[in-house]
Amino acid sequence: MGALIGEIIALSLMALALGMDAFSVALGMGLLRLRLRQIFYIGLTIGLFHIFMPLVGMAVGRFLSREFGSIATYAGGVLLLWLGGQMIIASFQRGDGSPLFPRGTGLLFFAFSVSLDSFSVGLSLGIFGARTMVTILLFGLFSTVLTWIGLLVGRHFQQWLGSYSEALGGSILLAFGLKLLFS
Repeated sequence: MGALIGEIIALSLMALALGMDAFSVALGMGLLRLRLRQIFYIGLTIGLFHIFMPLVGMAVGRFLSREFGSIATYAGGVLLLWLGGQMIIASFQRGDGSPLFPRGTGLLFFAFSVSLDSFSVGLSLGIFGARTMVTILLFGLFSTVLTWIGLLVGRHFQQWLGSYSEALGGSILLAFGLKLLFS
């Protein structure tokens, strides 16, 4: 039972890290003065993409783990380190806001781009052997709620945390990458 709780806590922290990326992007998008209905659909769409993308990543990761064993575990750790580093670097390089308006095809492209990192994390978790349903539900829940919060905060308070929230998320992924490499 203790192992399950430990895994849920670890997965929740990863979900928080990925959700912080969505939160930081949503802060900028919230400046578009979106209606509450649009905010609801944007958050829901991003949450669904954060369920689908890691699910695909986990399936690929499990296959790699079966075929390549411990080498795949080290590759997963390196992948998390790379992704965390990329998030930290991008948090200080990227301009604010999104070039796509969050409606129709623009919303799908936006949700896909925000959830690409969850595919990579899902790949690492599939290699590690994490519980699939717990993982995807936590990723979807955290990203949906943090997107809604980011859009609402951005709507009311301009850019509040900006790039710092994405840097925090990247730091969490770096820590888990190191844990995977040195455990």
